[in-house]
Amino acid sequence: MRAEILSIGTELLLGQILDTNAQYLAQRLAGLGIDLLYKSTVGDNLTRAVQAIERALDRSDLIACTGGLGPTEDDLTREAIAAVLGEEPTVDPALERELRDWFAGRGHPMPERNRKQAWLIPSATAIPNPNGTAPGWDVRKDGKRIVAMPGVPREMTYMWERHVEPTLAVGGVLRSRTLKLLGIGESAVEEQLGELVRSTAPTVATYAKNDGVHVRITDKAADAATADGRIARMEETVRARLGAQVWGADDDTLGAVIGRGLVARGWRIAVAESLSGGDIARTLTDAPDAERWLERAVVLPRADGRTLADTLAGSFAQVLLVVPHGEGSVELVVMGMPGRLTSTIRFGSLAEGRRRALLGGLDLLRRVAAG
Repeated sequence: MRAEILSIGTELLLGQILDTNAQYLAQRLAGLGIDLLYKSTVGDNLTRAVQAIERALDRSDLIACTGGLGPTEDDLTREAIAAVLGEEPTVDPALERELRDWFAGRGHPMPERNRKQAWLIPSATAIPNPNGTAPGWDVRKDGKRIVAMPGVPREMTYMWERHVEPTLAVGGVLRSRTLKLLGIGESAVEEQLGELVRSTAPTVATYAKNDGVHVRITDKAADAATADGRIARMEETVRARLGAQVWGADDDTLGAVIGRGLVARGWRIAVAESLSGGDIARTLTDAPDAERWLERAVVLPRADGRTLADTLAGSFAQVLLVVPHGEGSVELVVMGMPGRLTSTIRFGSLAEGRRRALLGGLDLLRRVAAG
């Protein structure tokens, strides 16, 4: 089955809101083993919406539409679908009663413009929406399927999970595993992986992310056990090549990984930072059970290493991380445990320096905690 996501709304095109619906649907489709080949966005314009739906029907079997199901003049998804299929929308009496009851239950008469939310065409059945006034449309014609849902995420996700996803025939499963790395660039990762990036079952791909480099291993199979087995064998090979640069996987966060390592050692830490502007402290305090292992955090503007170290004097932490300010380069220092660990970062702009200081400092802590 070939699937396509069509997001409808001018506010999406203008960047006024993030299209989290498309991200959610893409993940759900992947989990079902359905091939998502296209994602499109179109504004609140009937002509362009019609063209987008026609193009989607020409190349895809399933079109998941979000947005444009409200009661106002610029909500045109129903009109666009009806025009593409050459069908006339009419008010469904049962849907109209439900809408009027919805408003009455809140002590308000239903505005007449909301009657369009009770429209149906012959090829469509209504998808219930207990969280709002806009029923969805489940349209099936000539072997194609269009699912139109509201743009409000909580309304859309309810419809998808309760009424759409259970009806989709699954042609296998798509599974993935993401390994996370620090201390190495994306091109160097790909070079170390060598021929693995050309593998097709499973596939191996690298991505530069805010928390380092990710290596995603993905496989599609008839059942989850087969896919998981191939992924596990590939992960073992990848880890053998990349070694200690792999700091976590999937939903792991650096703060959580550092915290688990410190708890295992019975250590507490103190942090003094300048260049990173409190970013390291914020990451650590957001981690689960941070109060068990984070002793103290100090942030000073444009301070050198000695000044920062002095602010931690008297701390009972076993590990001290110092992140000084600098112009173009700084040396990050972890001290207090047996030995002394340092890392030099170089940068061209303050924003780049803050990002590198954050990742560099967390990587030092991660290495210390891992032992």
